[in-house]
Amino acid sequence: MKSDVRPAWRSVPGGVWILGFVSLLMDISSEMIHCLLPLFMVGPLGATATTVGLVEGMAEATALIVKIFSGALSDYLGRRKGLAAAGYALGAVSKPFFAMAGSIGLVLGARFVDRIGKGIRGAPRDALIADITPTTVRGAAFGLRQALDTVGAFTGPLLAVGLMLAWHNDFRKVFWVAVIPGTLSVVLLMVGVKERPMDNVPSRRNPITREGLTQLGRTYWWVVSVGAVFTLARFSEAFLVLRARQVGIPLAMVPLAMVAMNVVYAGSAYPFGELSDRLSHRRLLALGLGVLIGSDVVLASARSPLGFLIGIGLWGVHMGMTQGLFATMVAGIAPPAIRGTAFGFFNLISGLAMLAASLVAGILWDRAGSASTFSVGACFCVLALASLLFCPRSDSRPMVCG
Repeated sequence: MKSDVRPAWRSVPGGVWILGFVSLLMDISSEMIHCLLPLFMVGPLGATATTVGLVEGMAEATALIVKIFSGALSDYLGRRKGLAAAGYALGAVSKPFFAMAGSIGLVLGARFVDRIGKGIRGAPRDALIADITPTTVRGAAFGLRQALDTVGAFTGPLLAVGLMLAWHNDFRKVFWVAVIPGTLSVVLLMVGVKERPMDNVPSRRNPITREGLTQLGRTYWWVVSVGAVFTLARFSEAFLVLRARQVGIPLAMVPLAMVAMNVVYAGSAYPFGELSDRLSHRRLLALGLGVLIGSDVVLASARSPLGFLIGIGLWGVHMGMTQGLFATMVAGIAPPAIRGTAFGFFNLISGLAMLAASLVAGILWDRAGSASTFSVGACFCVLALASLLFCPRSDSRPMVCG
């Protein structure tokens, strides 16, 4: 007898699939550069680990902070696609400057432009996914988009490895090739995604007001707080690249470390996203934090490539469990008319935490060694686990707090 139950992925709207492939192309472009950038900075440009932490922390924080303004603007306009397209275009435009960089200053400038683009596109894109997806498969939709994004995140380093081997470690040639998929992502978004007007949206008004923010509720601000502590435990992945060199992985093969992590991430993002449509978000997040603690412990003590690969494999599992989950939690809590603003504020607080985490990670790395960086990350994980005990019960959302 034939089952009438459709797989969740078949119920995900076509627009989500297109947005996933747009993310895939941009991530190929970005990761071809980012998997090599820490080595480019400490090698040809002569930077320290603290400088890497500063550049990465400021760049990522910029992306997350900018999201609050783009998210609020998308609520004000009642439109998401145009802002998302502008953000992807900025990301594409930044890529040639990495290839031309002769100093840390130009790298920092290019990273800022790239991350500003990411910040502009992030909240409108996530809000658009929430707008067009039925609530019953929202976790699956965010997991699918994250999985396709992450396929790009390991395809990019694979291409980088092949080109580094073929071109005898010529960083700049690899960076030039990265321009191509970045440009294609913008074209696909403009042609492939059709946006419909948002339903039941009031006349234009500033969503960042006391009245508007009060609508978000206590559970939303609890999710924001947990996300901030969680981000403190998850510093920039540039330090995974530097750790790969410490355990003896050859320079041209270092991007394979990010490939291994992202293969696991891509493979776990959709299943855990679909699972989040049925299970308590708090319990799933607690499990993800437990996996991150295991990853930090293994990475702190790794003395060989095998130990390192186990550590980043666990890192990939925790990413698959938690990144789409936070987006699903925010989408489920926020009222539709201020959903972009909700994603923006969530990422503002996470951005500040990312800046602090990456700076602390770089300072610890230079002064006390790499093991201390991962050990402190594990301590922040324990703090995040403790914060899960305080989900507001008066704001009834059993999927979040159950």
